[in-house]
Amino acid sequence: MIPKNQIFAAPMAGISDKPFRTMVRMFAPDLPMVTEMISCHSLTMQHKNCLRNFDNYADEGNIGAQIFGAAPRLMADAAMMLQDAGAAWIDINMGCPVPKVATRAGAGAFLMRNHKLAGEIINAVVRAVQIPVSIKTRLGWDDSHKDWQNLIHIAADNGAKFAVLHGRTRAAGYVGSATHPEIKDMPIPIIANGDIKSSLDVQNMLHLGYDGAMMGRAMLGRPWIFGRVLGIANVPQDMVTVVTRHLELMIEYYGEKTAVSMFRKHLAWYSAGMPNSADFRTKINQLTDVSAIKQEILQFWGCVANI
Repeated sequence: MIPKNQIFAAPMAGISDKPFRTMVRMFAPDLPMVTEMISCHSLTMQHKNCLRNFDNYADEGNIGAQIFGAAPRLMADAAMMLQDAGAAWIDINMGCPVPKVATRAGAGAFLMRNHKLAGEIINAVVRAVQIPVSIKTRLGWDDSHKDWQNLIHIAADNGAKFAVLHGRTRAAGYVGSATHPEIKDMPIPIIANGDIKSSLDVQNMLHLGYDGAMMGRAMLGRPWIFGRVLGIANVPQDMVTVVTRHLELMIEYYGEKTAVSMFRKHLAWYSAGMPNSADFRTKINQLTDVSAIKQEILQFWGCVANI
């Protein structure tokens, strides 16, 4: 399941949707990717306002579907539905730090505080599906409770095949630098996550004993980053085509009105650090017409290419 030196694309809420995954696959076709986290309640109740509840993964290759929740039976039911939808493996979120998940819902990072429930959820999901199950967690709830090793052993004892370890506590959120402990004598492979941005970062994780690395925020506005790290793709020269294709995929998936609103953040990431990018973002944020946005994309990257 996990070849040594494996690189993964992280699950990122509001980012790792089907259109973005398609863009990443343009540059790294075989990359293992993980979906945005999916609520077991929303999925099993088939909430129609959440499009990812209805994704079909059969044409997406090596993709893990990430679920979150605090009810073992519902988590198992959700896992079976995602297996039927074509997921290659199921990932259980045990690290999301946001309050609506980690405190109010008793899921995500809260499971680092309730290892008994964590074990019950892993066991229920493993028993429910025939595909591998993994967990994604953090170092601990806070600096006084860095008990990630205990949770890894619980995951292994209940049938999980590997784990992703984010190098921050729940209390740290996404602030400060990630800290990656050395990995020794773990019962299952561990994938490093947190501030992984380059080939050198990946190599550093391997030297610490990790079996691979997972990149997250480094891919914002750079869906080709995995192709570069893997040595199979370069930074695209024709950015107009890349950015326009992403916009078109968003429109196909969400519909024009929603896609235009959601795509502004991607345009900000694509253009970050480029000359006149602030003016470009100001213009884009005032536009709702797709043709006008495409024209601004053409003009902006055409000008950048000529500077």
